Amino acid sequence: MSDNNLKAPAGANRNKKKVGRGHSSGSGKTSGKGHKGQKARSGGGVSLGFEGGQMPLFRRVAARGFSNYPFKSVAVPVNLNLLDKFFEDGEKVNLETLVAKGLIKKSETNVKILGNGDIKKKLEVELTNVSVAAKEKIVKAGGSVAENK
Repeated sequence: MSDNNLKAPAGANRNKKKVGRGHSSGSGKTSGKGHKGQKARSGGGVSLGFEGGQMPLFRRVAARGFSNYPFKSVAVPVNLNLLDKFFEDGEKVNLETLVAKGLIKKSETNVKILGNGDIKKKLEVELTNVSVAAKEKIVKAGGSVAENK
């Protein structure tokens, strides 16, 4: 198979409906737009939320309170079973090594180590966010957690 013989499967693409081609076509004369009115005109129609001159809902409802949405910070979870799988005994776990192993993207800077799974290797974890359960398991396995805040 090569680029010059690729085809879409049968029925995937349809021809554009041709309007204004006579009465018998089913969409002749007014071309499916009905008779007169704002929506029948060229470029006609109403804007999103328009309610016929009545005050639109989004302007009737008061904008109150504070939303933290623009400022929220979501941590990328990395579980202990992944650390046990991808890291060798005695290795350091930080943002650079997690990116190098492909566990997180380079742009992800907020990472949290979670305690899901077991760990049998001694690892030196150098991250700001480590759950209590994960910290206990890492220390129990002989590793260390140096939280740099």
